[in-house]
Amino acid sequence: MSLDLFYHVLAAGIPLGFFYAAVSIGLSLAFGLIDIPHIAHPAFLLLGSYGTYLLNMQGVDPIVAGIILVPVFYLFGMGVYQFYHVSFERHGSDTAVRGLAFFFGLSFVLEAALIAIFGVNLHTVTAPYIGQSVEIAGIRIPTRMLVACAIGIILTLGVTLYLSRTFTGRALKAVAQDQRALLLVGAEPVKIKRIGFAIATAVTAIAGALLIITGPVEPGLDRAYIGKTFCVVVLGGMGSLWGTLVAALIVGLTESFVLSTAGASWAAAVSFGLLLLLLAFRPSGLFGK
Repeated sequence: MSLDLFYHVLAAGIPLGFFYAAVSIGLSLAFGLIDIPHIAHPAFLLLGSYGTYLLNMQGVDPIVAGIILVPVFYLFGMGVYQFYHVSFERHGSDTAVRGLAFFFGLSFVLEAALIAIFGVNLHTVTAPYIGQSVEIAGIRIPTRMLVACAIGIILTLGVTLYLSRTFTGRALKAVAQDQRALLLVGAEPVKIKRIGFAIATAVTAIAGALLIITGPVEPGLDRAYIGKTFCVVVLGGMGSLWGTLVAALIVGLTESFVLSTAGASWAAAVSFGLLLLLLAFRPSGLFGK
């Protein structure tokens, strides 16, 4: 590999990796931490993107729009989990299968709703940093990707600090492992999981804003992120946010390298190839226990 190609791979792969981390954090919380088979996660991302689009039409900056949507998505997440728990989770047997069916169906309902409201055309947002680029060491990097990079770092740090410094955060780490122990310290497992899923959904509002900042969106785009986000979460290790970040960077850098050398047709297979390779040697993922 030439030095010039190496620098270009880094310049494209690192921001892309942080972007993948940002769009995967919500799934890392829901699926990796509290054991909810949330395959509707990419559909929630698109809800955040279209919510950002609507606010941007009123002159709101996309990042600010994502932040405004956070409390709305938090309440939405609480409602979705409550319905899931009452209708499926509390019945005990076959919870995983029931959960997959529920969230799979929910993703299709959301996609159909977006098509009915917005049609199938591509939608974009406007902001001063979209369409601009920054030159670093002779390499031009899109400003929108640098914004996604910064937000990905902030989200990872913020959620990690919350999980390690608060009682609810520590309870979230324990809820999928020992619910009886939680009851002994006065924490209600269902309430903790409801809060955890609400936080995972709230984070998705900002991630959805990043998604539409980095490129146009359409209602079927969620399918492109189902496999990729699950690969990042499993590759990093279930329940490990730092693992999610590291795995996202690995996927971003590898995808950038393959895109530069073998072409776009092979880049789509990168995340699955890395996942299969790692699981053959370390089934628990990079940071899994």
